[in-house]
Parts: sequence; C-alpha cells; structure tokens
Amino acid sequence: MSISVGHAAPDFSLFDSDKSKVTLSEFKGKNVVLLFFPQAFTGVCTTELCSVRDGLQAYNNLNAIVLGISVDSIFTLAKFKAEQNYNFTLLSDFNKEISTTYGSLYDTFVFDMKGVSKRSAFVIDAEGTVRYAEVLDNAGEQPNFEAIQQTLVSIQ
Repeated sequence: MSISVGHAAPDFSLFDSDKSKVTLSEFKGKNVVLLFFPQAFTGVCTTELCSVRDGLQAYNNLNAIVLGISVDSIFTLAKFKAEQNYNFTLLSDFNKEISTTYGSLYDTFVFDMKGVSKRSAFVIDAEGTVRYAEVLDNAGEQPNFEAIQQTLVSIQ
C-alpha cells in the first residue's frame, strides 16, 4: 500500500522508547512529521535524526510534532535516543504493520535482512490529511527537509 497526498493518514498506535503507547490521532490539531528510518545506530539514520534534533525548534514553530519510526525494539530505540539526546519521540514498529501500511518497508535490506523500514517522510496536517509523502528506495539518501519545511509553512 502507498499513501497519497490529499488522503487521510491511516491512524495507528505504537509504543515509544519510554514504553508508552502513542496514537497518531491524539495529535489532531497539530501538524505531524512522520520520519521512518531503517535502523538505529547506523550512519545515515543518526545523521538524519541528529539534524532533526538540532533543528527541532523550527518544527515547533510550525506547530509540528516529529515522530521517528523504525522496526527496532523499544529498548534499542531508548538507548539510541539517550545516546544521541534526541528531543522528539521514537516509535517502535517492531511488527512492521505501520511501515507496511505507509508503503515504507523493504522486502530485503542489506545483509539479507527482511522487513526494514524504508527512509520515508510524511507531513500530516492538523486535520489528519497527508500533505507531503516521500518514500526513498535508496537508504543512503535523506528526505527533502526543505520541501517538508515548505509544506509545513504552506499549511499554517
């Protein structure tokens, strides 16, 4: 399945790195940036999420919540978040259901790993409509953060 701009974002509930259940629809009234990433502690993922951490105020200023999602366990994500001082929520899609729903799952990743999240970005507006969708096949690339910011500005 793929998610298209202009359609309602599929709702979901996942556990975060603090072992709390987080539901997308709880953020109604705020813009949400969903960032799927392949794996904690890898170079490109760390670089990507550190850039979000360092620029989080810009997202806050645009009434946006950032949620990072991977198939890593909540325990791995907790260690990753603590070591990198991430200031936004990391969610575990360990069962791969949400990555699948959002069209963001590799069938086969490096080293023959099956079912790893594709690096992807989605902007969901305050009403729950997808306003930006980018799914990257090349895990070495990063989402277009300029386009994400422009989308957030346009929906203010």
